[in-house]
Amino acid sequence: MLPLVGGIEAGGTKFVCAVGTGPEDIRDEVRFPTTTPAETIGQAISFFQEQQAKHGELQAMGIGSFGPVDPNPQSPDYGKITTTPKPGWQNADFVGKMKEAFPVPTGFDTDVNGAALGEHKWGAGKGLDTFLYFTIGTGIGGGGLVNGKLMHGLIHPEMGHIQMPRDPEKDPYKGKCPYHGDCFEGLAAGPAIEERWKMSAKSLPPEHPAWDLEAYYIATAMRDFICTISPQRLILGGGVMDQEHLFPMIHKKVLESLNGYVQSPAILDNIEEYIVPPALGNQAGIAGAFALAQLAME
Repeated sequence: MLPLVGGIEAGGTKFVCAVGTGPEDIRDEVRFPTTTPAETIGQAISFFQEQQAKHGELQAMGIGSFGPVDPNPQSPDYGKITTTPKPGWQNADFVGKMKEAFPVPTGFDTDVNGAALGEHKWGAGKGLDTFLYFTIGTGIGGGGLVNGKLMHGLIHPEMGHIQMPRDPEKDPYKGKCPYHGDCFEGLAAGPAIEERWKMSAKSLPPEHPAWDLEAYYIATAMRDFICTISPQRLILGGGVMDQEHLFPMIHKKVLESLNGYVQSPAILDNIEEYIVPPALGNQAGIAGAFALAQLAME
């Protein structure tokens, strides 16, 4: 029998907490808004304490968090959320607080690295050793595996903050990112769409010009990552990507942007299976948290 673990998908807007062994075995789950660190982490601790009383002791904990974070166990700031624009969360000691309550092996990484690990174990990344996962929603983040290992380095990838080629005549909007203005996240995340067009992405009809611009920015970013990392697949999740008409637009623009340079049948003949939604759907994040917990046990 697989060990019972706890998982936290910690987003800047909401937390999802669950106990189980994988996406097919979620014993219980709760969602609540991300408020202050004390209140939000406190709610998570209360949930897991209740679940332990019902289901037995948790053997490990996995946390996939909005960031930036410090995922290096050798660092003095390990387990903290660092320079986030989320008010009140700078330098929040996430892992420290959880380990005080649950002294078990704890896996900690970015939410996108976590979701990538979940997709690798159970979803669209299965059988691949080098692929990328993006969340395009309240923010934009990217992570993934290279040669079978989660992407780290100096800290972790911040793929949402690459610079975008913005044409001020076609798009006079200067960007939402408080650090970089018109980076990928600053131009293409949900809040940027809403501020630019004065309505939420969910409210924009498929024929709205917003989507052609959105597809352009996403395709431009994907072209850059195809050329730098050479992933075997690109998985695009998050609330903005719930607009299914976006995928064909992105496929077309990626092919146009590459202009035949990358000579791989996966792209030239089969791009619909190369740039895909997460196979786990909106469970990718919590499945990833379970996978981080299981990795921590190993």
